[in-house]
Amino acid sequence: MKKIGILGSTGSIGTQTLDIVRENRDLKVTALAVDSNIELLERQVREFMPNLVCVYREDKAKLFKEMVKDLPVKVVTKMDGLIECATESEAETMITAMVGMIGIQPTIEAINAGKNIALANKETLVTAGHIIMPLIKEKGVALLPVDSEHSAIFQSLHGEDRKKAYKILLTASGGPFRGRKLIELKGKTPKDALKHPNWSMGQKITIDSATMVNKGLEVMEAAWLFDMSVDQIQVVVHPQSIIHSMVEYVDGSIIAQLGVPDMKLPIQYALFYPERRPLTAGERVDFTQLSQLTFEVPDMDTFFGLRLAYEAGRCGGSMPTVYNAANEWAVAEFLKGKIEFLMIPTMIEKAMQQHKMIANPSLKEILNIEQVTYDFVRGFTESGL
Repeated sequence: MKKIGILGSTGSIGTQTLDIVRENRDLKVTALAVDSNIELLERQVREFMPNLVCVYREDKAKLFKEMVKDLPVKVVTKMDGLIECATESEAETMITAMVGMIGIQPTIEAINAGKNIALANKETLVTAGHIIMPLIKEKGVALLPVDSEHSAIFQSLHGEDRKKAYKILLTASGGPFRGRKLIELKGKTPKDALKHPNWSMGQKITIDSATMVNKGLEVMEAAWLFDMSVDQIQVVVHPQSIIHSMVEYVDGSIIAQLGVPDMKLPIQYALFYPERRPLTAGERVDFTQLSQLTFEVPDMDTFFGLRLAYEAGRCGGSMPTVYNAANEWAVAEFLKGKIEFLMIPTMIEKAMQQHKMIANPSLKEILNIEQVTYDFVRGFTESGL
């Protein structure tokens, strides 16, 4: 019996992970953590009967305790509760799927507690890769990527000498606005931006896909995961989302991982690695039905958030934290209808321009920079610029 915990169990990755648990009776959930969706959480707790549950919002945690008072489950809250869930004694693997920088500290504590990490939280490595990667090595635990692109790279490197990898070809669908020019993106609404052509994801990541900021975050994450510079990672727009990413080796050979756009595949691969298990639900690629696989150069003038990600990655240090924090704030404001779509990358750019970089920030400094960046972009928003 393999025991797991899920940080972010009511989100897209979390709910699909639980679908996999239903299909595999040798998986046992021992800890669940959410922000505030206690209605869905109650159904999950009654079905999977974890030992420990964290509801991050304290007011919601009080309500939830009443909802499950008939069950033998411990309910905790706030950051201390997240950390308690991340270090739950029985769990061998922790799926870190909470959105945002809130996932950094629990992930660090899970690693310190000897947990293997199935990573679905980009912000952890984007902002704290210089802390996380040495710690993974020190503690001798596994770090397995859950993102489809990073899982594809991981699979394409499997069995190969990583020193012989020349570059990574990171594929992107292009999102709902692929092919549009900058002027055509003016006035786009959250409803427009949430219409992703291929993937079913949470709101925040779907907006990030529309701006291509998501791909920028993936570039920086891949650099840490696979020990490469951001300039060894080439983004290629592939609208069909069949090739999930590729690795080119020094001899010119390219190894790719292909499949239908279904997040259950990389989740299950991370949970059972190195074993491959049947994935019974969902479709399979039928090459006889594919008319074409196409590839395009990303338009970094229109989707300049991607260009800014390369700049942040080259700077390193605290700059990726600024990039990520400004984006988090801007996406939340856009989803509330308070700012225009194109203000998202503009706010990232303004935040990066005013930042005085720290070369090797501590966790405390990272979290402080996050707050300072929030304050800056909040003021930028309120100024009406």
